[in-house]
Amino acid sequence: DISPDYADLQIHRVAEKNRLPVAQVRELVDEHTDGRTLGFVGEPRVNVLELNIALRELVAKS
Repeated sequence: DISPDYADLQIHRVAEKNRLPVAQVRELVDEHTDGRTLGFVGEPRVNVLELNIALRELVAKS
């Protein structure tokens, strides 16, 4: 997992490399971002494995 802030830094690069709109990649990141456990424990995080799988599926459809 990575932080949402770190994922945001990579959105433009990932979108460009995969020839996807930035908004579409940002939407995928948002969909794969989990909040704090029980609403107050830990920090929000992006599940990179699930995000990469979804990204690969999206690129295959394009």
